[in-house]
Amino acid sequence: MSPYRKADFPVHNVRRFLEPGPIVLVSSAHREQINIMTMGWHMMMEFQPSLIGCCISSANYSFDLVRKSRQCVINLPTTDLAEKVVRIGNSSGRDIDKFTAFDLTAERAQTVAAPLIAECYANFECRLVDTSWVTKYNVFVFEVVKAHVATKPKTPKTIHYRGDGEFMISGKETRKFRKLFRPEML
Repeated sequence: MSPYRKADFPVHNVRRFLEPGPIVLVSSAHREQINIMTMGWHMMMEFQPSLIGCCISSANYSFDLVRKSRQCVINLPTTDLAEKVVRIGNSSGRDIDKFTAFDLTAERAQTVAAPLIAECYANFECRLVDTSWVTKYNVFVFEVVKAHVATKPKTPKTIHYRGDGEFMISGKETRKFRKLFRPEML
């Protein structure tokens, strides 16, 4: 393989190459208020317990719901929900009930008050376990306390945001590198 030819790139846009994972829908609830937000800024932080760091802007309606309730559900949509995912991200829960507006089904979670989104491939019930980064970086550290995942397809087609209104789709599993993978190196 020959080296890539490269050009300077604006540092404020490196996220377009480093986005951590699929777009998710975060459902939250506090008292009588519920909301759904579209989120792309999240990261796995630990295997056991399963910890996820999530960046939620303090200007976002969900910020206070999550901060006050100390819980949420991280829902994994697939490409069939792409248009709704974008529209959810372009609207505010201050103005509309997103479950009703986007015809999504709220299901009761088993361990948290926030609802699951039935149309999503997976739902991860989360409790806030570390608030030390909330004030400084708007980063919430959650522990996944219950997980619900569809049995099929094995590898869902998920949506990944690249910035500037560009998205890409994943979902093709490759076994090409399986023999090279060494879990003990993790």
